[in-house]
Amino acid sequence: METPIVSVRHLSHRYNVQWAVNDVSFELSARGVYGLLGANGAGKSTIMNIMCGVLNQTKGDVFIKGIDMLAQPVAAKKLIGFLPQTPPLQSELTVEEFLTHCARIRLMPKNTIKAAVDEVMQKCNVAHFSRRLIGNLSGGYQQRVGIAQAIIHRPEFVVMDEPTNGLDPNQIIEIRTLIREIAEDRTVVLSTHILQEVQAICDHIWMINEGKFVFSGTLHEFDNYILPSSLMVTMMNPPSLAELQQLEGVQQAEAIDRNKFRIRYTDAQEVTDLLVLHSGRNNWRISELSLEKYSLDNIFSELSRKK
Repeated sequence: METPIVSVRHLSHRYNVQWAVNDVSFELSARGVYGLLGANGAGKSTIMNIMCGVLNQTKGDVFIKGIDMLAQPVAAKKLIGFLPQTPPLQSELTVEEFLTHCARIRLMPKNTIKAAVDEVMQKCNVAHFSRRLIGNLSGGYQQRVGIAQAIIHRPEFVVMDEPTNGLDPNQIIEIRTLIREIAEDRTVVLSTHILQEVQAICDHIWMINEGKFVFSGTLHEFDNYILPSSLMVTMMNPPSLAELQQLEGVQQAEAIDRNKFRIRYTDAQEVTDLLVLHSGRNNWRISELSLEKYSLDNIFSELSRKK
């Protein structure tokens, strides 16, 4: 049986009296992108810092390819690339100087460093800025350099904490594409508090709330698990709640205000068609009709209810 790339067993960590992570366990055996999704303060960064050996846990064990992070931290860290929430850049160095320095502190053989730096600059699309000071790069390119330092030693396991935080929409798309390319031959774990982020690039999702996992599964399972079960409809000349509740497929109708209603259904398409049909017949005058979108708070509430 193949040794998991990462094995986390009953991991817990406490700051003073508060548990930031509480009895979390998981294993990673496949390549791809794994997303750790949770609100700010949910425990994401704590888990990542412990996995990468930046922080020693209060309880539990972390193994990287079977190597105990606490017992053999140097051996374990050789297999890891880490991009913290704030990239560990040195603004007074050029891109090439900084990446060369990173290769050296990763204890790479001297005769491999030049080729590794050239390769990673090409992969992260910063080769044309090789002699530019890092402090003079845009936020998006600084993030690329941060990713480059994380993969320069060709680690099997790459951890990225909020990798698109603070970037503009175009930069976010570019970084997402780069992450997917990196994950073609590595295992990548990233954290985010943005639902669209994990839906855009992740193969597997963990949701963490108050230091505990509330969901673990594939993106497909996640989407099916939290599918919206309600419609928001606004009508200029609305019927009574009783009339709405009598429509076939409507489980519950709730008035948000005089013209706006939340309708829970058994089949979205069926109820949508009936609403449009009856609106035309009875002059309800629908002005807006949409599936209700989930926020993270909605999802955490729904997942907690399903547990």
